[in-house]
Amino acid sequence: NEGKWLLPLVVVSSLIDSINPCAFSILILTIAFLFSLGRLRSSVLELGSCYILGIFLVYMLIGLGILQVLHIFDTPHFMAKVGASLLIALGLINLGNHFFPEFPVKLKIPHAAHNKIAGLMEKASLPSAFGLGGLVGLCEFPCTGGPYLMVLGLLHDRTTFAAGLGYLFLYNVIFVLPLAIVLLI
Repeated sequence: NEGKWLLPLVVVSSLIDSINPCAFSILILTIAFLFSLGRLRSSVLELGSCYILGIFLVYMLIGLGILQVLHIFDTPHFMAKVGASLLIALGLINLGNHFFPEFPVKLKIPHAAHNKIAGLMEKASLPSAFGLGGLVGLCEFPCTGGPYLMVLGLLHDRTTFAAGLGYLFLYNVIFVLPLAIVLLI
């Protein structure tokens, strides 16, 4: 039965996707910054939780949007083709960056977003932490979205929209779980 592999594929893909240096580095930098301001652990936990919630909601909304578009157009295996093409393109860009450091396309948070991220960190409020998480989620999606696109394609091809929502929620909970663990440590 093909369906018995869907849950393990969703879990493994989300675990692979959850190891994203951008989100970890900004979370750790934010935690260090907050402690340097003399914030209490409880305040750091609140702000870090808002940051993680921002990433979770942005990824959830991206997934819902893509899943809804796929169900509207109902094109079989469309995301598999797009995802495979995207993975190949992103792999070639990464190779280009490695072998040719001056290669103009970089898979990282854009320099234009650095000032906005720094400004949100300095505010150290719950809405700014949430906004920071949302901004990081948007900026890192092009870097880490390959497994997500594959799972969205599988959900479209193998489940109903309602069942896909459950898998999507599970994927995103697992996706942010390592961040929550780092925050708690």
